[in-house]
Amino acid sequence: MAADDSGNRIDVFWHEGMLGHDTGTGVFDTGVDPGFLDVLEKHPENAERVKNMVSILKRGPISPCIDWHLGRPAQVAELLSFHTQEYINELIEADRVGGKILCESTFLNPGSWSAALLAAGTALSSMKHILDGNGKLAYALVRPPGHHAQPTQADGYCFLNNAGLAVQLALDSGCRKLVVIDIDVHYGNGTAEGFYRSNKVLTVSLHMNHGSWGPSHPQNGSVDELGEGEGFGYNLNIPLPNGTGDEGYAYAMNKLVVPAVNEFQPDMILLVVGLDSSAFDPNGRQCLTMRGYRKLGQIVRKLADRHSGGRLLIVQEGGYQITYSAYCLHATLEGVLSLPQPLLSDDLTCYPEDKALAVKVVDSIKKYQADNVPFLKGA
Repeated sequence: MAADDSGNRIDVFWHEGMLGHDTGTGVFDTGVDPGFLDVLEKHPENAERVKNMVSILKRGPISPCIDWHLGRPAQVAELLSFHTQEYINELIEADRVGGKILCESTFLNPGSWSAALLAAGTALSSMKHILDGNGKLAYALVRPPGHHAQPTQADGYCFLNNAGLAVQLALDSGCRKLVVIDIDVHYGNGTAEGFYRSNKVLTVSLHMNHGSWGPSHPQNGSVDELGEGEGFGYNLNIPLPNGTGDEGYAYAMNKLVVPAVNEFQPDMILLVVGLDSSAFDPNGRQCLTMRGYRKLGQIVRKLADRHSGGRLLIVQEGGYQITYSAYCLHATLEGVLSLPQPLLSDDLTCYPEDKALAVKVVDSIKKYQADNVPFLKGA
């Protein structure tokens, strides 16, 4: 790749071995067969959703802008930069005995551990590609997802924190400060937990206001979870009301995220992309459309151009509507590439938005941060 072309193409890292994680069937994500339904559904975090993400990038109109790279499995030693040895031992033992329910809706089945290692290693390879100067825009197309996985436990379909491992690699390689912008519909609690006491990583999560969902996810994702010790003020939660939509998300990005990143001045940016904030996702209620995802991609690209020399790593998380997730991914990457016109039309956008509540919530969060986050006072 020519140096002057690195901002106009995206290096996608992928390995089909990640399809080997079989999450089974049941009632939504429970794995339960109640015995009185003729048709059960696949667990939402299934291989088909990612197959469509791969195919739209290979055969969709964005394909000329994509360069493909083969992912690789992580070595166990690499996982210890983020996770504890005890937790990794638990996962290895669960795989050895043929599987385990690690927490609600999170099943390690035969083939899951190999897929998780591939996801982690692929994220690490994506980051190293950027760090070595081989490209500026990289996308780790990975599953199982990772942003709920905490240093000591699994959570929310996640075993290993792919983004967290990539962040730590960048820090260990000499990066001074990093920003993680997480737009998955759920709070990126695992990534936040991993860097909760660090002032070198600014974790920002825009998510549905869902709160804690049990022992595996004790964090609330509320505005007052700001970090601890040296990390106080460097975890910014942006819980948004249901139905926030395209305009509400753009308002939150411009009002809260952009000023925080500008003040923090990172030398590397990660976009943790969850497509479950879309209008048709079964796991969320945030009503983003392709237009909204495209705009978010554009905003993050501008931040990367301003602060990190255009270097941006994108790590895949959720997105469970089998077809529309792929379309929203395509739109996000169009935005990241700063393409002048959309390459795909959105035939599913069919209702008006009302951003009034979202604006009120964002303005309230802005005031709270100005009063309570040291590095944002006066920003």
